[in-house]
Amino acid sequence: MICALFRRIGSFAVVLAGVSLLTYSFVFLTPGDPASTILREQRQSPPSQAEIEAFRAEHGLNEPFLSQYISWLTDVLQGDLGTSYARSEPVASLLVEYFPNTLELALAAIAVSLLLAVPAGVASAVHRDTWIDRTSQVVALLGVSMPNFWVGYLLILVCSLWLGLTPVSGVGTLGHLVLPAITLGTGTAAVVTRLVRASMLEVLEAEYVDTARAKGLRERLVVYKHALRNALIPVVTIVGLQFGFVLNGAVIVEVVFQRPGLGTLLVDAVFARDFPVIQGVVLVTATAFVATNHLVDLAYLALDPRLGPTSSGGERR
Repeated sequence: MICALFRRIGSFAVVLAGVSLLTYSFVFLTPGDPASTILREQRQSPPSQAEIEAFRAEHGLNEPFLSQYISWLTDVLQGDLGTSYARSEPVASLLVEYFPNTLELALAAIAVSLLLAVPAGVASAVHRDTWIDRTSQVVALLGVSMPNFWVGYLLILVCSLWLGLTPVSGVGTLGHLVLPAITLGTGTAAVVTRLVRASMLEVLEAEYVDTARAKGLRERLVVYKHALRNALIPVVTIVGLQFGFVLNGAVIVEVVFQRPGLGTLLVDAVFARDFPVIQGVVLVTATAFVATNHLVDLAYLALDPRLGPTSSGGERR
């Protein structure tokens, strides 16, 4: 177990280092100069060459790429994510300010997806090859096919502009969260629905389910107590992985609904070529994604202790 833990920590560090290097490389190689872009935005007029050179020297932008990256990585290892070029604020402070809104949206989207997907997937499996099953599969296919931004604008048009049920944009109340959560959770719900259906169909054909039915247990008890518990084990994996995609999808949804979060922060930083903010957002998102994969293993143990380590202390398979 100790060796497995160290391997996980090592892989965690390698993944984050690789993500940060690739992101820094892509940003560094994109056309445009952050010095002229930021100075022009701040002063609303073209900066002089002397001002541009002074900005580059102040932020180390005249250094070679590798030197810039190593300097940034050294600061990160010491707990310093740098200072935003455009806002002149510590990146850590910006992340602390914006991350709660994105996390709130991601968790709400996952909750919406589970509330929609689990009942739909179970009903589809129990009523296999009926109109319920076919309807569920068609809806799931539509959910996968529709882009988040299109769903968002459609919900704004119907629920906010036509019916006046929810605010168009902003944060602070449950009404501000409902439409973005539904928008972001739709795609995940479609994926999870199909997986729940497939997993339930497999479990319902297991011998222990037939045994439970032979004992005279009610069908509802057999489905929801005996079958669903085991059917949810592979679902945990996909939900854990989907959480990372939900965080990435929050970029588009936050822009559509004008929610202050990591998505809008990242988009603004990309347009301004604000390197420290871009790296900070990517680092936080990658950390959340990798950490979620480790939490999936803990959820496995809660659903089925047999998946845990062996009694001899060996590593689980």
